[in-house]
Amino acid sequence: MRLALSLGRRGLGNTWPNPAVGCVIVREGRIVGRGWTAPGGRPHAETQALAQAGDLARGATAYVTLEPCSHHGQTPPCSQALIDAGVVRVVSPLTDNDPRVSGQGFDMLRAAGIEVKTGLLADEAMRDNAGFFQRNAIGRPWLTLKLANSFDGRIATASGESQWITGAQARQVVQAQRAMHDAVMVGGGTARADDPSLNVRSFTPARQPVRVVISRHLDLPLMGNLARTAKDVPVWICHGPGTDPNLLEAWTGLGAILLECRLQGRQIDPASALENLGAQGLTRVFCEGGGMLAASFLAADLVDELVGFTAGVALGAEGRPSLGALGLDRLSQAPRFDLIETRRVGSDVLHRWQRA
Repeated sequence: MRLALSLGRRGLGNTWPNPAVGCVIVREGRIVGRGWTAPGGRPHAETQALAQAGDLARGATAYVTLEPCSHHGQTPPCSQALIDAGVVRVVSPLTDNDPRVSGQGFDMLRAAGIEVKTGLLADEAMRDNAGFFQRNAIGRPWLTLKLANSFDGRIATASGESQWITGAQARQVVQAQRAMHDAVMVGGGTARADDPSLNVRSFTPARQPVRVVISRHLDLPLMGNLARTAKDVPVWICHGPGTDPNLLEAWTGLGAILLECRLQGRQIDPASALENLGAQGLTRVFCEGGGMLAASFLAADLVDELVGFTAGVALGAEGRPSLGALGLDRLSQAPRFDLIETRRVGSDVLHRWQRA
């Protein structure tokens, strides 16, 4: 099962709207087939593992990191494929909370006389596909907020100089984290100031993440990196109501997908933005700022995971803070997270936190 989970993680960022699943087929103590969900969500992990196993799947045990599907979509049900292959036992940590499956896959297997064992490494399997489960349950993707700053929490000098506070190895890790998410998100201010590409550049991923920009007025550079490449790598823009029709037409013509969101005061409601992204099938979003956007998600209690990179440099009070105002009067109002990982990355420190 640990091998199946590690295989499933290879699909993170590549399989949305489907979960990233791994499968290992074992017969008489020997692995005869392995598979994981392919880019775009198909073929499924079970299909690939069974194809590799061939006739050796008969009488074997299948270790699958999520309940095999039971419904007919673009491909036949994986539960039926396991039955037809002659598998005699299926071990799977979790029931799929997709209402089209939700226990029916296990029921199909049991009805065919296949032994089903559940619960093994369930916590680990849940963490791997937390975004898939969350989108099914409450309609929004898992949100990871990345902050890279100085020891005293600054992201730039007073003049705006920020390249580079953290080192090359930290930036390589960020590239890998982008690739493991369905989308990379920034605010309109960051898009205007930095003209980012927001793609994975240090290696060629199976699927580039969607580039998401939160911009109420859609006032983004029409000749910038995002605009020039929108037909090559997806660009989705969350904008507010009453947007200039000329800008709507211009960005649509460039190939961007436009998502109209509710307002909260004078800004886009962060919950509405995530609901729109979830409706489009995203399960994991990697937010890279800026400070105002990051603060809005924290204030709305919508951040599921924090990833911080801290450099051994101090910029002082005149430096630009990594977060905008949260409007807190008391410490008890501050969002709290539990530390789940800390390690050295080159000359910097990486720390990961999850919602308390």
